[in-house]
Amino acid sequence: MIKTMNCTRCKTKAVLKLPRHNAAFCKDCFNSFIHDQVHKAIRSQEMFAKNDHLLVAVSGGKDSLALWNILLKLGYKTDALYVNLGIGDYSESSQEKVVHFSETVAVGYGAALHVHTVERHEGAGIRELAMMAHRPTCSTCGTIKRYQFNHAAIQHGYDVMATGHNLDDEAARLLGNVLHWQHEYLEKQGPSLPASVDGFAKKVKPLYRLTERELAAYCVLNKIDYVVEECPMAPGARTLLYKEVLNRLETESPGTKQMFYWGFLEKSRPAGTPTTIMEKDRSALHPCSLCSQPTTAEICSYCRLMARAKTSTAR
Repeated sequence: MIKTMNCTRCKTKAVLKLPRHNAAFCKDCFNSFIHDQVHKAIRSQEMFAKNDHLLVAVSGGKDSLALWNILLKLGYKTDALYVNLGIGDYSESSQEKVVHFSETVAVGYGAALHVHTVERHEGAGIRELAMMAHRPTCSTCGTIKRYQFNHAAIQHGYDVMATGHNLDDEAARLLGNVLHWQHEYLEKQGPSLPASVDGFAKKVKPLYRLTERELAAYCVLNKIDYVVEECPMAPGARTLLYKEVLNRLETESPGTKQMFYWGFLEKSRPAGTPTTIMEKDRSALHPCSLCSQPTTAEICSYCRLMARAKTSTAR
């Protein structure tokens, strides 16, 4: 016989058990738990203030739509940006989910949605651009999205750019950086990256205290429709392997991901403070000679990518 779980907070029937917290919650208490975790992330990392104007990068997936919903419910002025990568039905379905949320939920808070279409602005979809530039698809995608996220935030005057990276994402990224001893990446692994120079927006990750499973449950319980399928470009990505390894550890020892990533943040704090990062960025970054966005080279990675794609097309 299966024993009925009771909510840890209110003692009514629970709908979800969270082993890493040794707790179970009903829907209302679970929503409060999720909102509390995001509030703690914002406060502890000094991500932004109530009067800041935020831009959330949305993909149509559970994490980014949950983040937009949470920030609106917490009272933050939050608009969103969707980048259509031109990946056939997947991109069209993703955009439909984002537009649906914008028109049914976000509009009630006066929030706006910006849409950037790669095929229209960059001249081709992400697959084609990767082939033309002779670059891996995921690398090409990352370069374009980072550029457009920052560009939109600066162009439209937002104070902060927020992304839906969760605890699973950050723990997997940390594992990869540690395995390869990527010192520069480790230094900037934190959930809050300051706006160190003009043209570089502050970037934050308010969901770093929450797991994929918790965010999926939040969307289901709150009827947030999202794209369930993984990006068709994702298979073979090393990050998926790191997530699988961490999931096995989490199953055997609940709380492993939390201890790994939160422990890293605590231990690395003196070396990677916002002030230290800002000082290093100011000495290393300067405007790209073509687009003026900050870069460590004469020409930024986005402009180099687009130049290679154009050269390939001209042949």
